[in-house]
Amino acid sequence: MSQIPRWTPLQKLSTKEQFILKRCVNRVRKLLGFLRRHRNELIDDAFQAEMESMYRGGGKEPVAPGLMAMAMLVQGYLGVSDAEMVVMTMVDMRVQMVLDCLNVDEPPFAQGTFQNFRERMIAHDMDRRLLERTVELARKTKEFDYKKLPKSLRVAMDSSPLEGAGRVEDTFNLLGHAARKVAECAAQLLKWPIERLCREARIPLLLASSLKAGLDIDWSDAEQKAQAIKTVASQLDSLRAWIEERLPEELARPPLKEHVETLDQIRSQNLEPDPKGGGERIREGVAPDRRVSVEDPQMRHGRKSKSKRFNGYKRHIASDIDNDLILACALTPANRPEEEAAPLLQADIARQGFTIIELYIDRGYVNSDVVDEVLDSHGGIVCKPWNSPNGSLFCKAHFKRNLRDRTITCPAGQTKTFELGRVVEFDAEICDLCPIREMCTAAQEGNGRTISIPEDEVLQNRLRKLQASPAGRRKLRERTGVEHHLAHLSQRQGRRARYRGIRKNTFDGRRASAIQNLEGMQRRENVDAEMRRAA
Repeated sequence: MSQIPRWTPLQKLSTKEQFILKRCVNRVRKLLGFLRRHRNELIDDAFQAEMESMYRGGGKEPVAPGLMAMAMLVQGYLGVSDAEMVVMTMVDMRVQMVLDCLNVDEPPFAQGTFQNFRERMIAHDMDRRLLERTVELARKTKEFDYKKLPKSLRVAMDSSPLEGAGRVEDTFNLLGHAARKVAECAAQLLKWPIERLCREARIPLLLASSLKAGLDIDWSDAEQKAQAIKTVASQLDSLRAWIEERLPEELARPPLKEHVETLDQIRSQNLEPDPKGGGERIREGVAPDRRVSVEDPQMRHGRKSKSKRFNGYKRHIASDIDNDLILACALTPANRPEEEAAPLLQADIARQGFTIIELYIDRGYVNSDVVDEVLDSHGGIVCKPWNSPNGSLFCKAHFKRNLRDRTITCPAGQTKTFELGRVVEFDAEICDLCPIREMCTAAQEGNGRTISIPEDEVLQNRLRKLQASPAGRRKLRERTGVEHHLAHLSQRQGRRARYRGIRKNTFDGRRASAIQNLEGMQRRENVDAEMRRAA
């Protein structure tokens, strides 16, 4: 392969660009003007050299990676599809200005080239570097030496729900969807019409427009519904046996192997043997880590609260409180606790040469190993403590705890020793005779009051003291910056994921975070300009 072309856009503004730029700065799409002015700093030669490493190993000569990276940012900012982005390089002079293609007669890249570049970025983690570049650019624009900027940061972490792009279905439709994928793949391998395969494999339910339409039962009748799932299970058995007989070699390799594994997974998670005999029934309760979509295997059920559920992912970000920058972005399935994302965010922060001196989090992250690491390095944790309500009775806050001696004393004066991570049980004989028992516990006589002491009781005690002081409450309010970042990201990306799967949506989150950082720089630049004019 010949030498990879380097993007070398001109820095000096043409007369036409000056005309366009005035309207970007003062009216709409202001970030496009910022990108035009700072494109050579953001996509510098060093970053382009990094991106060129994505093309090692030969292949078709690429379009300049620097141009493609800038186009990816513009696409994320405008919120358009790949096809529309290609069109905009020909019809929108603002986009042409940013991409340095105002005077060309053809699009600078094709849709397939654009998609291929995104896949390369994902494969080589260059989306992470793109976000890091915005952080580097922001810190270099400070009025003091970039190398002397502090490496120990005050960092805030937070998360928000992201609905998955895959279709969420109930048990019957999941099984039908997965089975249809298997049948279609097998029919394609055999070069048969799908109708012939369904008849020979004795699964006529797949010939209907949907599995439920093929069953044609009264869905409000529990007995009919129970019999219907047995019919479905029987026909799935027939399909599996037929494929094992006719396509044993194909069954051991993709793509048929993957489709069959998906069907097996959905079946095992949603069905169980009927204790009354006669086949299978719909599982009682929800299987651990239940798959909710055939098209997106990584989507999961999640909860915003006890009453509100969503299906998809949680997006997590870590931001630098003092510089108002998003440092890292991560994605987890919706059913995973926040604490699992904290190490991913911390690793990306460490890659940039930063350490966390103070961590601002909500309670979902408090059990993360990152919290322990920050404390071990003599850093601080800023978080609301866990509440311990007990209705109208005495709560845990009414009990005096001595963390040095590991003792706890009830409101009536009974003292017990405790161990972290254990439950303290006060003496039943003393509690039975206590004059304020009715204010303390609703347990029957013969049972003493119990208090749970968590493993992180020492930390929780610090957090309670923090929340109790005006200065501590001011610190807690500083975390609102990361919440604002998440709100802007949610507005930019929308409630629903753009892609399927964790990795592609992590790319989209990092790109949106990079744009968020650039918009912050653009706003600060405008404020500085206004101040200079006022002076």
